[in-house]
Amino acid sequence: DLRKQARQLENELDLKLVSFSKLCTSYSSTRDGRRDRYSSDTTPLLNGSSQDRMFETMAVEIEQLLGKLTGINDKMAEYTNSAGVPSLNAALMHTLQRHRDILQDYTHEFHKTKANFLAIRERENLLGSVRKDIESYKGGSGVNNRRTELFLKEHEHLRNSDRLIEETISIAMATKENMTSQRGMLKSIQSKMNTLANRFPAVNSLIQRINLRKRRDSLILGGIIGICTILLLLYAFH
Repeated sequence: DLRKQARQLENELDLKLVSFSKLCTSYSSTRDGRRDRYSSDTTPLLNGSSQDRMFETMAVEIEQLLGKLTGINDKMAEYTNSAGVPSLNAALMHTLQRHRDILQDYTHEFHKTKANFLAIRERENLLGSVRKDIESYKGGSGVNNRRTELFLKEHEHLRNSDRLIEETISIAMATKENMTSQRGMLKSIQSKMNTLANRFPAVNSLIQRINLRKRRDSLILGGIIGICTILLLLYAFH
């Protein structure tokens, strides 16, 4: 029952983290598109958008799921340490360790995605404030057009750099997902190898017993043949 609850929570967490990651990657592009649709500063850049509210809601939900999964893992640990459970049950210990590793991976991924989202939002707020100051300066007077153009070019360069950073983050996240799947495959292979290794000693012991019995039978047969040969020789000479 505890394993079933843990798997259900892990599936929910996996779906939530995927949606959370997509929200993080789409946040910057959405804010860029919103700024391009409006040519004036009448719409504030730093408003309480639906994405910000969605971020807060999803973060709370994921933290609650992580807490529930932690509680389930603690209950499974208490069960494996109870008096009625054999202390040498390798399958239970392996299952418990597997669920602990999954919980650790999900917790690390959540904190990393949350930190990336906060960094992107802070950067967007900063760039939005700079752009607003530039537009205000440009609209206030017709002088220093050269400096205004330089500011706009620098802003464009910053936006291009942001896009490159976002692409790099996306590639890194995809690489991380691939590494996670490969690690799961390697752990599965390792568990199978451990199972085979645990079975091999019993097979080797059985083979050794068979060989010892063959040697004993050979010695007995050789002794009988030797005794019969000696008796035949004695009979022949007498």
